[in-house]
Amino acid sequence: MAGLKVVELANIGPTGHAAMVLADLGADVVRVQRPGDGGGTPLHMLRGRRLITADLKNPAAIADVVALATRADVLLEGFRPGVAERLGLGPGDLLPRNPRLVFARLTGWGQDGPRSGAAGHDINFIAPTGILHSMGSADSRPTPPLNLVAGFAGGSMFAVTGILSALWERNTSGQGQVIDVSMAEGALILSQQAWTLRPSGYWSDIRGTNLVDGSCPFWDTYECSDGRYMAVGAFEPQFYSRFLTTLDIDQAAAPAQYDRDAWPALRTMIANRFQRKPRDQWAQIFATVDCCVTPVLDFSEAPDDPQFRHRDSIIEFEGVTQPAAAPRFSRTPSPPPTLPVHERSIHGVWAGDED
Repeated sequence: MAGLKVVELANIGPTGHAAMVLADLGADVVRVQRPGDGGGTPLHMLRGRRLITADLKNPAAIADVVALATRADVLLEGFRPGVAERLGLGPGDLLPRNPRLVFARLTGWGQDGPRSGAAGHDINFIAPTGILHSMGSADSRPTPPLNLVAGFAGGSMFAVTGILSALWERNTSGQGQVIDVSMAEGALILSQQAWTLRPSGYWSDIRGTNLVDGSCPFWDTYECSDGRYMAVGAFEPQFYSRFLTTLDIDQAAAPAQYDRDAWPALRTMIANRFQRKPRDQWAQIFATVDCCVTPVLDFSEAPDDPQFRHRDSIIEFEGVTQPAAAPRFSRTPSPPPTLPVHERSIHGVWAGDED
């Protein structure tokens, strides 16, 4: 994406993550942040960007940002609906000056609707979708996941997808457009499988009763003798058979795989086997068996995972361990991350690049 010019109006969370992904892919991302905004943000979290400070309450600074946007391909903002317009930085202000601009707007609920102006976080954005209700065991309350579902998967990554799609369409039309990214709607489309399985009865709205929500004993985590865990996803019959064999469980004597009434007994049988050895020993054993069983690692252990180590999936950048850019490209690999560069003046950014 070298040569693609992106303006990021600084915000927290998914908006900044989307900008980072674009920078990882080679785009020239200029982050416009208010005075003092960058003070609490470690520089390694702003990798690959150029930084500009602008007081968005100052009309002269707004005029400078407008001028910058006229030279950009993409503008990315995550304000509540109406804020960019009040600042004079909305689509109505910028698209007439730069009709080719792709204007990406990332919010929790979308630009309109009864909740559009409401504050929220990942847990709130997935609460009305059915996703949060489905998480947890049958005898527990809904269990919040890490804040990755709506904010980063449903928000950041769909913002990047929308931006790339609009840029592709611009090749034909020559026109930019506004992309309305709702984190809640992004989370909804991530749950497409559950929605399409419900009519046929293959997905139940009763929490903790579905095959892939931890209710079945061959899709769950198990504690080992050292208190650490192994993850089991031996769903398909061939994997399930190898899994039982590796645990030294006689499949003929064990309950049938899909006999739900016998799942508690089967779970106990599997749990007892895992208690016989520590996690790392089980990991070594299952590393040679193709049956969808892997160790559960924490963040401090993940960099030493042999798969990640082989592919340099986790890197050291300015003394901080963090994921490398993804995905991988065969011919045009992503450049290594760089620290953000503070620009002295907004006026020199992309100067001379006007069409």
